[in-house]
Amino acid sequence: MHYYPVTLTPRLRQLLSSLWLMMLLSACDFSKLEPDNKTHLKVVTRNGLTTYYQDKNGPTGFEYELVKRYAEFQNLELEFVSVHSLDDIFTALRENRADLAAAGLTITPQRQQQWLFSPSYLDVQQWVIYNRKTHRKPKALSDLIGNRMVIMTSSSHGEILQQLQLQHPELSWHEAPDAETIDLLDMVANGESDYTVIDSNDFIANRGFYPSLRPAFEIGDPGQLAWALPKNAHSEQQLLSLAAFFKEITEDGTLQQLQERFYSHAEEQEQVSTNTFAKAVDNKLPQYRELIEKTAQQYNIDWRLLASISYQESHWNPRARSPTGVRGMMMLTQSTAKEMNIINRLDLEQSLQGGAAYFKKIKRKLPSAVKEPDRTWFALAAYNLGLGHIKDVRKITKQQGGDPNKWADIKTRLPLLQKRNWYRNTKYGYARGQEALTYVQNIRHYYNYLQWSELSQNRTPPPKQMDQYLPESLLGSFDAL
Repeated sequence: MHYYPVTLTPRLRQLLSSLWLMMLLSACDFSKLEPDNKTHLKVVTRNGLTTYYQDKNGPTGFEYELVKRYAEFQNLELEFVSVHSLDDIFTALRENRADLAAAGLTITPQRQQQWLFSPSYLDVQQWVIYNRKTHRKPKALSDLIGNRMVIMTSSSHGEILQQLQLQHPELSWHEAPDAETIDLLDMVANGESDYTVIDSNDFIANRGFYPSLRPAFEIGDPGQLAWALPKNAHSEQQLLSLAAFFKEITEDGTLQQLQERFYSHAEEQEQVSTNTFAKAVDNKLPQYRELIEKTAQQYNIDWRLLASISYQESHWNPRARSPTGVRGMMMLTQSTAKEMNIINRLDLEQSLQGGAAYFKKIKRKLPSAVKEPDRTWFALAAYNLGLGHIKDVRKITKQQGGDPNKWADIKTRLPLLQKRNWYRNTKYGYARGQEALTYVQNIRHYYNYLQWSELSQNRTPPPKQMDQYLPESLLGSFDAL
């Protein structure tokens, strides 16, 4: 995977802001900062991959993790409120219904007239996105003229385009009030629009779901993401604590670690490689197969299914570790390990037992109306995504006239959990549904391969004299079996 670096060129406004911040920090005794007698921190945000969403382990997202650390820094109880648009976010600030907005907001001159901003925590670029399968790469603004371009309403991209329109009067675009990042990328991928403009961090986080989309060029100057605050007396005091917080997490490496976790190692959906898996079956599986079979028998699971899950999770690496902190052959979280009474996640036997027990627990909780083999595919999706999101997608499926107990109907709706028009009305909100679908498809592929491999090894080969009756094109196929 390639990581697109984001850099920031110096500007006078940023220099003045930095000088102000340095003066502010030098004048403060951080150990004596008080949270203005508040006990709660109310934060308004948006559902999304780079902001705030729920996975099988609870709330997550770059903005959520950052705000959670700030609340801990100030000993405040955190309350997150997710709304459906940038306009809703700014309304909540204007009406003082939130202490701050953490929603991937870019600092702009127009916004600075209305809101206060925290120190910046991420530098971004604004990229024009195109579909390489249907369009040649545009190289300049003039290439966009006469084409359909859709952006998010009230975004910083609209301000940039308005400035660029002064030099290119024929430049036009449409602002979609109900569109989020995923919706805009969908439009380009599906041919509903020719181009869109996306912040570089948003595209990096989502590009794995859109293999045909590419960044064409940058528009405007690089921007800075920050939290927005209403202009009131409390916010003025809060800026002091925010300055102290960001100084600390920058110096101790926490901010860099979060950026790496959510952006530098953004997951890509890879096509299933049968050759790679076949080599792993020959070279790695033999050393783990006996224990996998033993564990599978203990929990009444097909050993080939448990082997497929463990390969998907860790590629049969007992010491695997992800940027989010899950560990071991079955990539267990700390909370799951504790729930399954697992002491050492790096112990191969304990990891397999914990994963198998957790999978069986999820499977038992599914409605009785979900029958095999669909029940297994449902459980795999829930293992990856969380049972709450499976309840949401079953509800969506029923609303659309599908059968919520059939995997064939469910799997086509899983990606809808990434679309705001659908997840906004669900209980558990945004989820990486396409990723869960790919997860299940991969495991089913591995499982089918192991089944086929075992059958082919145990089958009785046809008599050699039968070769004379076979077409020449098939002779090599039977030799391979």
